[in-house]
Amino acid sequence: MALIDMKRIRNIALLGHSGSGKTSLAEAMLYVSGGSDRLGKTAEGNSNFDYDPESVRRKISISAGFAPINWKESKINVIDTPGHPGFAGEVSQALRVADSAVIVIDARAGIEVGTELAWDRATAAGLPKAIFINKFDDNEARFAKVLDALHEQFGRKICPITIPMIKDGEVCGALDLVDIEAHAFDDKGQHHVHPIPDESKESFEHFREMLLEAVAGTNEDLMDKYFSGEDISHMEICNAIHEGIIHGDIVPCFCGCATKLWGVWTLMDSIAESFPRHSAKGNEVSADLEEIAIQPDGAPALFIFKTVADPFVGKMNFFKVMNGTVKADNTLKNSRDGSNERLAKLYTVRGKVQTEVDALACGDIGMVSKLSGAATGDTLSWSGDVTYAPADYPLPFYVKAIRPLSKGDEDKISSGVAKLLEEDPTLRYEVNKETKQMLLSGMGGTHLEIALAKMKSRYGVDVALDEKKVAYRETIRKSCKVEGKHKKQSGGHGQYGHVKIEFSPGEAEGLTFTETIFGGSVPKNFHPAVEKGLQECMAKGVLAGYPVVNLAANLFDGSYHDVDSSEMAFKMAASIAFRDGLPQCAPVLLEPIGSLRVLIPDNQVGDVIGDLNKRRGKIMGMDQAEGKRGYSVVEAEVPESEMGDYVHVLRALSQGRGSYTFYVTGYSEVPSNIAEKIIADAKKDA
Repeated sequence: MALIDMKRIRNIALLGHSGSGKTSLAEAMLYVSGGSDRLGKTAEGNSNFDYDPESVRRKISISAGFAPINWKESKINVIDTPGHPGFAGEVSQALRVADSAVIVIDARAGIEVGTELAWDRATAAGLPKAIFINKFDDNEARFAKVLDALHEQFGRKICPITIPMIKDGEVCGALDLVDIEAHAFDDKGQHHVHPIPDESKESFEHFREMLLEAVAGTNEDLMDKYFSGEDISHMEICNAIHEGIIHGDIVPCFCGCATKLWGVWTLMDSIAESFPRHSAKGNEVSADLEEIAIQPDGAPALFIFKTVADPFVGKMNFFKVMNGTVKADNTLKNSRDGSNERLAKLYTVRGKVQTEVDALACGDIGMVSKLSGAATGDTLSWSGDVTYAPADYPLPFYVKAIRPLSKGDEDKISSGVAKLLEEDPTLRYEVNKETKQMLLSGMGGTHLEIALAKMKSRYGVDVALDEKKVAYRETIRKSCKVEGKHKKQSGGHGQYGHVKIEFSPGEAEGLTFTETIFGGSVPKNFHPAVEKGLQECMAKGVLAGYPVVNLAANLFDGSYHDVDSSEMAFKMAASIAFRDGLPQCAPVLLEPIGSLRVLIPDNQVGDVIGDLNKRRGKIMGMDQAEGKRGYSVVEAEVPESEMGDYVHVLRALSQGRGSYTFYVTGYSEVPSNIAEKIIADAKKDA
């Protein structure tokens, strides 16, 4: 395959609400361009993009799909992203390497939560945007209503390019506001040009005025022409749209029906002619947030934005060529660890079909397999001195414990999870030393379920999900003096240890041990044994067996035997004192408390606060969100035990608009009624 110049490469991320038709649009673009001989459909399980077994089974997109499309001497790299919030990490990866975003909207549903989130994420990524209003042929669709809502929500820079052509109440084609023509579509989606029908001229003129107003806003000369009543030429309109897209002054809005292939030609024509290439932004960004000049003829450098751990092929690394031209057999240096990586073979990928290529130009997207140690987020370059900024991933706070359903699979779990973590940066894994649980964190229940389904199908490890155990603590609230004596005669030397200890609340987290013995009633060489005995006992408290914290112990008296006393005897005496003394010191349970920060629309703050009150949350403050109009930040302290299902509850309360962070920051006493249940449950499990 001939090397395609950067000027002809377009990298497009398809974003939007789940079910809006992103994959259908990607399939239509692939089919219309001749890249596929069939129009794949997710619902029928034959999509070129949603080919993963779990995606086929659930009939949703669960990962980003790729397809290079050749269109009118241009190469359009389409990245189809999932709309489900559980797979937001896939969107992050796509936005990191895309040069523009097309937000797909269901014409019947209008602006949905996924539309707002897509707009916000594309804006945060600094990407030029376009709108494709899908399913515009449906009788329930209202194009004008959707466009008005877009203007109200996102501003007047949303500029209509094509609009529905309606005859006798039915959509029969589209009107092109730029070329001033009507499009009728055949069975292959190709449009046939006709003059504007008389019955459509009023609608055409109305939306054409919107186009001219948006175009005039891109520069002062066009603004003067617009207000003076002069005609703005076709070339001026095209140039203004092109520049407006690049600089964010114009968001072109197209309409069509992906399943019928209507409007797809026009969209692809505009992408090829007007959408920005990789170098349009001028510079890339380094990990230190410094600008790195893009040099198409410079030294080769690539950024790995996605990894797929295939059980048969091995690790596949998807990358974007950030600088220069990358060729097969190049050896590049990893800036993370200085290691050399040989790019034995390069591929472009369409779904699960791989096509080997000799080289990829600056701005292009490809895949390389069997690298020795490179992973998602790594930069490979000629010098090894370049490090590009990573993708901005959402943080996972939905935590579940995992356990093998077959004995002896613990090691296989660790291996399988490690491979899942390589390809999904929004997963987290840890083994909790206190609860002895293996914990997996993700973006929600569906996210974790699919991760474990992959582990079973790929690596043969069957795993169940359990609730995360809360790491409670125990402490005391008052002081007491207690005696512990260990005396045993078993023939020969006996065992004798005798201590008198005062227990009291301590300031340090662990054990604060002191001694105030006079006269040598307990020799100094046995003091460390007493301290060690208490430390060992603190691992399991007297209420429910949880670790004891903030304990002060003063050894003030005792006795010993010249022959029978030993370190072990004094350790036993200390443990007896601990066991008998702590119940007299008003022991209490402590629970982990976390700092919660919720980003939520203003009109839903009341619902969030009401829910947090039910979770024993303490509201610490509320303020307007910086840089996000119409949103507030609610800060609260909430017990960790109340946060298990919060990701799902917040999505339900906010229709998916809300987000949060939660970090354990300390411990607080458990209310007595709740403590009684925790203690009773612990005794049952003992």
